[in-house]
Amino acid sequence: MGNLCLPLAVDEGERHKLDQFIEHKKPLQPREKVFHSGEAFTSIYAVRSGSVKSFCLDSEGREQVTGFYLPGEIFGWDGLADDQYQNTAIALETTSVCEIPYEKLEQLGDAIPAIKKYVMKLISREINADQKLIALLAGHSAQQKVASLLLSFSDRLAQQKRSPTRLWLPMSRSEISSYLGLTVETVSRVLGALQKKNLLKVNKKEIEILDKQALQTLATSADE
Repeated sequence: MGNLCLPLAVDEGERHKLDQFIEHKKPLQPREKVFHSGEAFTSIYAVRSGSVKSFCLDSEGREQVTGFYLPGEIFGWDGLADDQYQNTAIALETTSVCEIPYEKLEQLGDAIPAIKKYVMKLISREINADQKLIALLAGHSAQQKVASLLLSFSDRLAQQKRSPTRLWLPMSRSEISSYLGLTVETVSRVLGALQKKNLLKVNKKEIEILDKQALQTLATSADE
């Protein structure tokens, strides 16, 4: 079970030490909170099944989606810098997560180099993901943004040995639009246009990528 939370290549004794403090939480129901913005940072979390959305509120109280997390992915790093979570994280569907107390993980990392190295790699991935999001939102067309998001989901599912072409998007069109900085109407229009081009097959939250190469070309193209 622990391997679903921190998939480390460590020996059995080290794995036992790790499993001792990983907490397997009861399943979360849709919209149930994992942590709230402003709460003291104590743990990071790994998605075992289901999906999680993180978001913050702008100065006018509007929700700004900051991330989507799928099985095998770890979230909660935003609390590390100031010892409190900057975002709120909620389940998008029935979701199972592991809670990993950061202080204990840090202590174990001092004793087991493989764990410390893995944690640094996870933090690096989070930084890279933030940089990619900034680049995505800066000066890209609506089609590029939607195509890039779908390709991101495809690649992440492939890493988990799941189908990279059959996507189930548990988030709403409104949540996608918030994440990409677009209107709901624009997201729906782009998905419809990509379906007309036979790049996708769209059935509500089910999306099948029919031509991944063409979608990749579109994501890097300068044309709308």
